[in-house]
Amino acid sequence: MKNIKYILIIILLNISFSQTYREIPDVVTKVATSVGNWLKLETDARAVGMGGAQVAAGEGVSALSYNPASIGFMQGSQLYYSKTNYVADITHSSMAYGTRLTPTDFFAVHYFAMNSGDMEITTAEYPDGNIGFFDVTGMSIRGTYAKILTDRLKVGVSLKYIQEDIANTTKMKTVAIDIGSNFDTGIYGLILGMSITNFGLDGQFHGEGLDIPVPDSLSVDGTLQKVTEKFPLPMAFRLGIKKTMSFGEYNKIIFAFDGTNPIDYTVTGNLGLEYSWRELAFLRLGTHVGHDTASYTAGAGVKIGNIHIDYAWASYSVLADTHQFGLRFGF
Repeated sequence: MKNIKYILIIILLNISFSQTYREIPDVVTKVATSVGNWLKLETDARAVGMGGAQVAAGEGVSALSYNPASIGFMQGSQLYYSKTNYVADITHSSMAYGTRLTPTDFFAVHYFAMNSGDMEITTAEYPDGNIGFFDVTGMSIRGTYAKILTDRLKVGVSLKYIQEDIANTTKMKTVAIDIGSNFDTGIYGLILGMSITNFGLDGQFHGEGLDIPVPDSLSVDGTLQKVTEKFPLPMAFRLGIKKTMSFGEYNKIIFAFDGTNPIDYTVTGNLGLEYSWRELAFLRLGTHVGHDTASYTAGAGVKIGNIHIDYAWASYSVLADTHQFGLRFGF
């Protein structure tokens, strides 16, 4: 048992680097080389306020999309809901329920939904539109199991079903897993978090939206379906640290930093802090490092009994600012 934490670290690193390494020339970027990029949207108001630095700092069902081991901090059961008005009329929402099965075993389910909003249909014949609208929706359902292996190590794994739908005529369906750990190093109070998300089968689109008319000599039905290529999911490896500092009896500050290495983007960083007073009122600040558009974030929260209410604001530079609300119930 003593060496399990080191074995898990080696496994996580090997899986990540073996899957993310590609011989890609420097002049070629990895942007737009994966499918289902909405899976990277932030789903937790607390995390957004802290600049997305959550792989080590996350605790409870609201953070399981960053690290499935986060549910290992639950003392009982939790219910979470969040709603976000994103850029370009995109909206997404998240719901999760988790419970402590035994003193060392935890389980949670999580539902995530994204909607692009109405977009105007354009064709070669009607480049200016005026023929209707369509939307793109995404949905993910996951089940998560976590276990406390030692008094300092928690591990978790998620299995999820993913579906994307374009105009109700073209669909992509696949499955993936997330793997994560949270480890108390025992060195100056530092907490180390690691996770691999969206490690799964490639996605490919199918459906009647790909049908094109052809002469009867080519098909008796008068149509043939375009053949689409398979693309990988936006898998990412995250490594984060967390440091908690107390000032007096009531004041506490959490510093957190994450480094993220996705297969379809450059390496980025997330830096955040959270100030809490008596574990009842919270103020948060954060920033994204090395990202094209995401920059500064801020947030606040309050705990009333067993109810956590969180709000977050995020700046996306040339894009619109976003606002996110979250509710978490403990029982």
